[in-house]
Parts: sequence; C-alpha cells; structure tokens
Amino acid sequence: MKVAIITDTHWCARKSSKVFQDYFELFYKNVFFPTLEQYGITTVIHMGDAFDSRKSIDLSGLEWTKRVVLEPLSKYDVTLITGNHDCALKNSNRINSPDLLLKEYKNIKTYSEPTEINIGGLDILLLPWINQENEEKTFKLIEKTTSKCAMGHLELAGFRVNKQIVMEHGLESKLFAKFSKVFSGHYHTRSTDGKVFYLGNPYEMFWSDVNDERGFTIFDTETLEHIHINNPNRLFYNIYYNNDNYQTFDAREYENKIVKVIVRKKDNPSKFDKFIDKLYSSNISELKIVENFDISEVKSFELDESEDTLTILNKYIDDSEINLDRNKVKNILKEIYQESCEMV
Repeated sequence: MKVAIITDTHWCARKSSKVFQDYFELFYKNVFFPTLEQYGITTVIHMGDAFDSRKSIDLSGLEWTKRVVLEPLSKYDVTLITGNHDCALKNSNRINSPDLLLKEYKNIKTYSEPTEINIGGLDILLLPWINQENEEKTFKLIEKTTSKCAMGHLELAGFRVNKQIVMEHGLESKLFAKFSKVFSGHYHTRSTDGKVFYLGNPYEMFWSDVNDERGFTIFDTETLEHIHINNPNRLFYNIYYNNDNYQTFDAREYENKIVKVIVRKKDNPSKFDKFIDKLYSSNISELKIVENFDISEVKSFELDESEDTLTILNKYIDDSEINLDRNKVKNILKEIYQESCEMV
C-alpha cells in the first residue's frame, strides 16, 4: 500500500501573508493533490507542525487552510501527529492546535502521545513531539515496540536543520537502531544517515531554503521503499549582478517572488538602476540588494563565493586575530544567522 507523508506544513505562517498563501497554494493545487490522484493514494500521514503559531490562529489563515487544504483532504484518511509548533506549552503536548481546530474533520485522526498503529499491514510507532511530560513514556514504548517503522517529529543530533546548519544537540539516532526505517519531521531540509530520514517540508519559507529541494514523500508499506516528490515552485531567488545588460535581462519569472540581488560588479550605476527598475516592473513581491561585504581588516582572508554563509563566517573568525574563544563566537553567530534566516 502506498501512502503519502507530508510534514511541517506550517499553515498560517508569516501571519497568513498573501504572498506565502498564494505560493503554498501552488503546491497543494498543482503538486500534492494531483500526485495523490495519480498514484491512487487514499492515506496521508502528517508528521507534525501542521500549524505555524504556538499561541494564536489568524482567522483569514484558518479560512485559507480549510479551503485550500482541509476540504480537498477530506476524502483521504489522515493520520496527524503533533509537532512543537502545534503545542502551546513548552513541556507538554496537551494543548495543541490539531486537537482544537480539526475536530470537525472526521477523516483526520490526531495523535499527541506516542502510539502504535497499523497502516497497510505495517505496524508503525508514531512519535509526536518529545518533551518533559511524555519522554519517559516515549522511551519505554520505543524499547518495547515490535514495530518495524517509526514516524515522528524528532530532534536528533547530527542532522541538518537547513543547508547551512547541522544540529549539535538533541537525541542520539542510535536510540532508534531497532527500526528498519525512521521518518521524521521538524528539520525543513532533507537528510539521512541511512536509517533515519528527515523528509523536509513542502515549500520554501526562509532565505536559507533557496535552491533547496522541497516537496513530500510517497512510502510503500510493503517494501518500505520511499520516493520524494519535488515541489518545482520557488519563492526566494538570488540574482548575482555582474554588470548585466538590463535590456536582455528577462525578469518575468520573478513575478510575485522574493528576490535578493547580490552585486558582484557594478561599473555603471545608471545601468544598474535600470536593471532594478526592470525587476520592479515584473511585479516582484520584495527586493533586497546586497552591494558590499567589507572584509578588508583581515588581509589574509579570501572569499570563495561558492561557499555558504556560515562557512564564510567561520572562515573569517578562524582567520581573525581575536582574543576570544572562537568556538563560542561561532556558536553565537550560528544562532544569530539561524534567526535571521527565519526573517523575510
């Protein structure tokens, strides 16, 4: 039996911004539901962070969620576990948005506590967000279960949070060594150690997601094989300006997109302004311009523009003559960088 696995949908994200709603809707209308029909799938598993905000719900966002996602989803059997963004309390899953907001949808079964279920003849251990209140129960069930597969919203060390950052704290993946396969939500980028698979979320949400594959997963409960279905739609774009000819520049693909222009060379400010004007005329949603990265104080530092931002920052720190603990500085910068990535 083939089932669809989706995770970290973050409905009502960005205060239900229309730009993000329109972008998310492209995925559901043109990718997700058509693919379910194509594969004859009748069962969907959601692995947490269905909603974005822990504390409140935007009414326009809730209306969008019902119309675009939940109503079309009503003809499918849905299993949904709670993620950390779904829970109002830091150390408990008791108060959560799926339980409160999805009661009217009889096709959706929500799970806020670790539970063993069977789908398509396969025993699966569901592992909602692990916290102080449920961790003892969770670890005991992991130890005694005979399920071959686990699906959860896990925070494991050693996996990528995004393309730039690897999580350094969290549970050890060896805790799940008994399972044939482990699928998890929580981190938005795909990564695996061969047994544990972080499946990633369906769409771009932050600048750190640029050019990172997004989508959902189809899983065969008989063979335990899975394939990724990619979302071809993008929202964030980097444009590298290098004295480009504005007259031949085609800006049409950037309509309703969030764009960052990174200036590598600009000999003629007037031509650059016309380049930017052409972008604006294509009806972009938002534009950022990065013109200068001054690292002149460290003469030996060499910038490789093919490297990611954190690599560049860490290299800069290593080459700097600072009388501080470099690892502490790197960790502070990493935290700041991660927070900045979650800003539009």
